[in-house]
Amino acid sequence: MTLLERLQAEMVAAMKAKAEARLGTLRMMKSALKKHEIDAMKPLDEAVEQQLLTTLIKQRRESVEMFRKGGREDLAVNEEAEIKVIEGFMPEMLSEDDVRAAVDAAVAETGASGPKGMGLVMKAVKEKLTGKRVDNKLVSDLVKARLG
Repeated sequence: MTLLERLQAEMVAAMKAKAEARLGTLRMMKSALKKHEIDAMKPLDEAVEQQLLTTLIKQRRESVEMFRKGGREDLAVNEEAEIKVIEGFMPEMLSEDDVRAAVDAAVAETGASGPKGMGLVMKAVKEKLTGKRVDNKLVSDLVKARLG
């Protein structure tokens, strides 16, 4: 079952359950995926779908931060609920230990040392973690700490 088919099935279930907030989030996700599919003029593959969902999560996190700065806790809570729904369609986030192991392997593989080798190590880590969900800020922080 493709992600769009799964979203459609979840939308039907949300309509039946009268879960308006969830339904709105599912519709937004489907709309973003369909828009990209139409713009690209080709079917979506899993990597592109995951990238789009990651972008949606990032947008929501930025909104939460802005709403909290502006004193709008109610809107921040709504955005966090949307993040939870979107994350339900994404693979599990890799643990820090898994990311650290990939960083260590990439450093050993590339033989990089010092801050100048960061780009090379980041590229190697990205290749190792392709298809897995990972926090890129965590990867960057770990590489910086490792190359110190």
